[in-house]
Amino acid sequence: MMSDNQTQKAGNNSRQIQAQSIIINNGIEEKRAREIFHEMFDIARKDLTQEANEIAQNRVERFERDLMPKIEKVEGAINSFGDPAFQFALVNAHKAAAASNREADLELLSELLLHRIKRKDNKNSCAGIGKAIEIVDDISDEALLGLTVGFAVEKYVPVTGNISEGLSILDDLFGKFGVDELPIGMEWLDHLDILNAVRVSTISHLKKYEQWMCENIPGYFVEGIRIESEEYKQVLSMLKDNKIPCQILCNHELNEGFVRLAVTSKESIDNICLVCNVNVNGQEQKIESNLSEQQKEVLHNIYGMCNNEKGKQQIINSFSIKVDEYSNLKKVKQWWNAVPYAFQITTVGKTLAHSNAKRIDINLPDMD
Repeated sequence: MMSDNQTQKAGNNSRQIQAQSIIINNGIEEKRAREIFHEMFDIARKDLTQEANEIAQNRVERFERDLMPKIEKVEGAINSFGDPAFQFALVNAHKAAAASNREADLELLSELLLHRIKRKDNKNSCAGIGKAIEIVDDISDEALLGLTVGFAVEKYVPVTGNISEGLSILDDLFGKFGVDELPIGMEWLDHLDILNAVRVSTISHLKKYEQWMCENIPGYFVEGIRIESEEYKQVLSMLKDNKIPCQILCNHELNEGFVRLAVTSKESIDNICLVCNVNVNGQEQKIESNLSEQQKEVLHNIYGMCNNEKGKQQIINSFSIKVDEYSNLKKVKQWWNAVPYAFQITTVGKTLAHSNAKRIDINLPDMD
């Protein structure tokens, strides 16, 4: 932006250079963002009575205390307050915050708005977020818990090849959600279906938890290779010849007397990094290196040797018993296997469940 007021004064024999005033706008500052926050609330509450206004004001102030510090931590996020589309979403979030008497809803709305900022260029995501904001106050506690746990079962799998470690990670996650009072029966599913968070199919059923995990973490469910067998000796030779540490093999916790590659799937082999100790100027340092194409091929071949379908059902049965050693996972397994009908989580439901999960555990990955 340039000023139109330009004045020049100079003495005799002097050279005149006309300068223009330039105002540099580096975006919205925190003070202005908070002003916009309250301006949008004035729009949201215009139809409320005086009595309702007082209640709404208190809730939205708590909403502001939760939202603004989170916004400030995301680079460039505060500039979203100048975006008309974000302002419309903020008005709807104000309405939901004003109508809700649950403290957790304010945190959930904050996560939804943050998610919208990160996904602002994705129309499908923005549509799902907008609808999710609208139903925050309508969804019951038990339906939200069921939705979040159902989403987590489908979405989150361990990346560690160690079975006990992987199950422990999942057990801790579900413990944070609180799985002591998971919903039963059909009412919570009907409720979510009405809100367009899920689509229920009354002619089909969910795959059993054990089968679902078998398909999503197949590396845990291979039969493996019997220790001291000829195949076992062959595998050790293959690893040695290709300079791959034998520690890539681990005792199979679900099949005694067998070993397996410590991976979650065949595809995960390509992401393995080798760590070796090297001496640099008299100091030992750890250096990471990617597998060569030949090393990847060797490990893929070994994975194929481990993957015998004949013993799969016994492995699945052993996995089910293993899961029962983890109190939270055991509850999730029993609940999942008792859900009366299959359901598909919609974009709205995924957005709501993901934001609720992130509200509970900030370290969870962002949704793709």
